[in-house]
Amino acid sequence: MSAGHEEHDVFSGPWWRFPPMRAALAAGSVALATWLLGHPGGLTQVEPLGYALAALIGGRHFFREALAELWHERAVGIDLLMSAAALGAALLGLWDEAAVLVFLYASAEALEEYAYARTRSAIGALLDLAPKEARVLREGREETVKAVDLRRGDVIVVRPGEGVPTDGVIREGTTAVDESPVTGESIPVDKGPGAAVFAGTLNRHGAFVMEAMATFEDNTLARIVHLVEEAQEQKGRIQDFIERFGRRYSPTVLAAALALLTVPPLFGQPFIPWALRAIVLLVAAAPCALVMSTPVAAAAGIGTAGRHGVLIKGGIHLENLGRVSVVAFDKTGTLTEGMPEVTNIISLTGGDAGEILRLAAGVERLSEHPVAGAVVRKAQERSEPLPTVAYFEALPGLGATGVIDQRRIRVGSLSLVSGAGIAVPPDAREQTLRLQEEGNTVIAVAADQTLIGLVAVRDKIRPHASAALRALRQIGIRTVMLTGDNAQTAKAIGREVGVDEIHAELRPDEKVEQIRRLEHERGLVAMIGDGINDAPALASATVGIAMGVAGTDAAIEAADVALMGDDLSKVAYALRLGRAARAISVQNILFSLLILGVLIPGAVLGALSVVAAVFAHEISELLAVANGLRVARQT
Repeated sequence: MSAGHEEHDVFSGPWWRFPPMRAALAAGSVALATWLLGHPGGLTQVEPLGYALAALIGGRHFFREALAELWHERAVGIDLLMSAAALGAALLGLWDEAAVLVFLYASAEALEEYAYARTRSAIGALLDLAPKEARVLREGREETVKAVDLRRGDVIVVRPGEGVPTDGVIREGTTAVDESPVTGESIPVDKGPGAAVFAGTLNRHGAFVMEAMATFEDNTLARIVHLVEEAQEQKGRIQDFIERFGRRYSPTVLAAALALLTVPPLFGQPFIPWALRAIVLLVAAAPCALVMSTPVAAAAGIGTAGRHGVLIKGGIHLENLGRVSVVAFDKTGTLTEGMPEVTNIISLTGGDAGEILRLAAGVERLSEHPVAGAVVRKAQERSEPLPTVAYFEALPGLGATGVIDQRRIRVGSLSLVSGAGIAVPPDAREQTLRLQEEGNTVIAVAADQTLIGLVAVRDKIRPHASAALRALRQIGIRTVMLTGDNAQTAKAIGREVGVDEIHAELRPDEKVEQIRRLEHERGLVAMIGDGINDAPALASATVGIAMGVAGTDAAIEAADVALMGDDLSKVAYALRLGRAARAISVQNILFSLLILGVLIPGAVLGALSVVAAVFAHEISELLAVANGLRVARQT
């Protein structure tokens, strides 16, 4: 694809209205009219003028870009090669061949650019899903305002069948919302007061009142479109290599053509035949199909993924997805729903279970871990008063500690308790083991130097987790769980979902070590977590995948790939998409090299005419583009 066509990177109209295509069609019409006037025995004197006019009309785009690239970048590109070939044909009096060359090249370039522009702009069509107007409540009355004028804090009424105009929180009413444009989740999600809703989603049932939490320009849908468009600009390693190769290869082609033009005549060879071979070489050796072998596939892959709720933040990450051999999962909030519930409270000293819960919740309310949240919610459900905590300290991978009523309270794993020199009775270990084998996470609660109780918490496994892991195994991916939870709980959850390999009781730095080990032993690793708690592991993996991040700026920015919803089946989809894009790119590269391997010798040996070379060259380019667009059809 020509480097200077940025002004046409986004286009959504019909192909015949695409500006480069209009120019190509006009050139073809003038060339056809000229041929009809001059054939047979017609106005032959107008042929050179007519063909020259056709060449100027069809070639003005790439003639201008060739000169700009040469003048501003001091670079020889494909446009310059084709411009030189057209000029050479005209100088030799081959006006008809010059016009045909320009028409075919301009048409192929226009079709290629149109396909690329439509691929680039298709994601922008998501913005059309958000309604253009919204009903805002002001002073108790409904006012219809433009969606672009919405402000944070506006109170908006959304009726059944209407789209949500911007991100917000439901204040009144219940409904079911189709979130597929944002998260890729096909089943409507039940929503009520306090639930988040996103721009571009569809209200299926009841009316509700929401408070706007973002302007139209800053909402989730707009961010998705912006991130995907940015990602389509970023290049993978293969594309970057091919472009660097092209910058060296094209000047070599021009030099070779000049050598064919000048060297044989110096040794007594006739000038015209060798000049024709030089012109044909310029056309035959132009690496259009090679240069377009990867960007169309990458743009199509990133765009279609974005429309399915998977944000891939650049060609390099799409390429890496196609090479991943191991997928590592965090447990809490990834394989499980991240909303654990307290299942047991056990007193080890005969004390009150409510007191154990009160002390545990007092410390845990200052922690951000989902297990801590379960303890706090249980205390609130039982109306246990939460005490004031002094000297709170979080101990990653172990638990937390603080001072309540002048007593040092430790809440966490048995390792935290035993590490502090506190005795752990055999009965406590037996009960802990039993609860863990049932899939519970067990929290030990110690006051000063006494272990006073255990709190068991169990998280629900995501409904489709097992099916998602089976889908990964079917495409040859090894699955690994990396969790800070204890080994028994991790094994119970791992057995249930079907994980191949389990590593438990890991601190954040140990998760990073495990990822490095997996990469050394098995190849590229993708790590899936929530994008915040697992930041070190996500950053160290070849591809970091954050899930369930709709509306979460930090998580979207932190990851290489972001799953807008909580659907783990999207992981296998993303890997299949990466593999398809990589395979199609390789197919295009091999096909392009094969075409060059046939056309270049044919040009040097004089076996091709200018028109034959142009036909073969442009057809191969269009085939490469069409093949690249197949990525968008992956499911």
